[in-house]
Amino acid sequence: MIFLTALPLFWIMISASRGGHWGAWMPSSISAFEGTCVSIPCRFDFPDELRPAVVHGVWYFNSPYPKNYPPVVFKSRTQVVHESFQGRSRLLGDLGLRNCTLLLSNVSPELGGKYYFRGDLGGYNQYTFSEHSVLDIVNTPNIVVPPEVVAGTEVEVSCMVPDNCPELRPELSWLGHEGLGEPAVLGRLREDEGTWVQVSLLHFVPTSEANGHRLGCQASFPNTTLQFEGYASLDVKYPPVIVEMNSSVEAIEGSHVSLLCGADSNPPPLLTWMRDGTVLREAVADSLLLELEEVTPAEDGVYACLAENAYGQDNRTVGLSVMYAPWKPTVNGTMVAVEGETVSILCSTQSNPDPILTIFKEKQILSTVIYESELQLELPAVSPEDDGEYWCVAENQYGQRATAFNLSVEFAPVLLLESHCAAARDTVQCLCVVKSNPEPSVAFELPSRNVTVNESEREFVYSERSGLVLTSILTLRGQAQAPPRVICTARNLYGAKSLELPFQGAHRLMWAKIGPVGAVVAFAILIAIVCYITQTRRKKNVTESPSFSAGDNPPVLFSSDFRISGAPEKYESERRLGSERRLLGLRGEPPELDLSYSHSDLGKRPTKDSYTLTEELAEYAEIRVK
Repeated sequence: MIFLTALPLFWIMISASRGGHWGAWMPSSISAFEGTCVSIPCRFDFPDELRPAVVHGVWYFNSPYPKNYPPVVFKSRTQVVHESFQGRSRLLGDLGLRNCTLLLSNVSPELGGKYYFRGDLGGYNQYTFSEHSVLDIVNTPNIVVPPEVVAGTEVEVSCMVPDNCPELRPELSWLGHEGLGEPAVLGRLREDEGTWVQVSLLHFVPTSEANGHRLGCQASFPNTTLQFEGYASLDVKYPPVIVEMNSSVEAIEGSHVSLLCGADSNPPPLLTWMRDGTVLREAVADSLLLELEEVTPAEDGVYACLAENAYGQDNRTVGLSVMYAPWKPTVNGTMVAVEGETVSILCSTQSNPDPILTIFKEKQILSTVIYESELQLELPAVSPEDDGEYWCVAENQYGQRATAFNLSVEFAPVLLLESHCAAARDTVQCLCVVKSNPEPSVAFELPSRNVTVNESEREFVYSERSGLVLTSILTLRGQAQAPPRVICTARNLYGAKSLELPFQGAHRLMWAKIGPVGAVVAFAILIAIVCYITQTRRKKNVTESPSFSAGDNPPVLFSSDFRISGAPEKYESERRLGSERRLLGLRGEPPELDLSYSHSDLGKRPTKDSYTLTEELAEYAEIRVK
């Protein structure tokens, strides 16, 4: 134990004031544990010229004036004291030596208060000093903690107890210091006013876990049952540490999302929710909740929580993934291409999770990718068949969106097989069917007449376009006798194509050449053949049925029993022409061809085997003449 002693200030002042005026010096305050004793040091002085034979003194409690009848603590003349102090007070000092030190034993709380000394030199030479000492009766040691304890920085905590009882000396020990450090007893220390304290020190480096720790100090007196304990809670300052936060969050578009951030620190931190540098919410609190109502894809991203106080800061992030259906796909790429070129088309969209992207054409899948936001379609060496409407479809478990786009393939004209000429009565019609992009110009050339007719001559040419197919119809009247050669030429910026149009149904030309007179002759021959066949059958029936009588009904001959070869071709021709017109999808009708037949027009009716039928009719005519 280290004993530090010092000459009290008031002793120095006493020495300097000898031969001076009335005066007293004592500690303004002094402490003692209940049940122990306390020695109140006291010195007084008076003028030297008084030279009293005997010096007496009186200690009063709580008042310096005798007329107020304060309780007498000690009186040297009569030894009569107040009942509260009987057997508890005695003078330790020698009044003749101007030492008025008082000892109080077995102190209790009711003895706490002010103590005044009065000098009595006899006669009128009595003086009550205004100086006094305040006695404080304590029950706990005093634990002194620095005003700021910071985690990671060494601190010193002291335990101080009064040691003003010469009869009982306290012993100090620490309570709850395990894990903090080993205590060191500094010893007995004299204070400035002449009082004494016993001091024990505890050095340690605190952590954040030590915040709020209850540290105690115990004062005990040997050979007694007296023990006194005092406690202090450590207020350890430390920077924030984020201890509670959402993990990655997935939410469906339009739903409600709550993000929680909690931090541990002393003092409480300032919590801030941020996104892309923008403060969304902040407050001084141990935890902070960020509420997001009806989240949208725009709120998808990384959110940061920042916790800070005067001693440091901490931050953490959380990812919010907003799940939503694909947006309407966008298509970037070449929408117009020339035949033979390579076409690259990019279809892209946005969704979460990434979608399945598919490109269709006429319900046929051309390309597809899974869980990608982009799809590249490569068409090497495009052809006219690649022209048309395409669809890009994006879908995931939250929905489906689609975008249509058109690819236009430009190419030189192609004359289709449907192109031909046909004659009916006195009219010739020529169809020139062209597939091309862009739309071609069509011209009909009649080489034998050195004439070219184009689309601008609406009197002769009618044109109709359907998709990539252009149908032009040339109508010539009065040409059935000698139909001309017709050459169709289609031209656009990628080239030109020509074709001499073939005539379909050449038998029609034969009937046109026979004319009305030939038709009457052929009809007469036909009637003769019918009569001949009828008579022959009638004779045969008579021969085979000898029991035939005039009363029986004669066999009936129906016209359907006779079919002229080639007659069904009329209906087939009409059906084919109607199909051609429906295929062309004409909005306006070209000059109508009269395909109706009558007995008077029989000579004009074309048949498939018209030349063979003429020869047969001639043979029947010779037989009839013979």
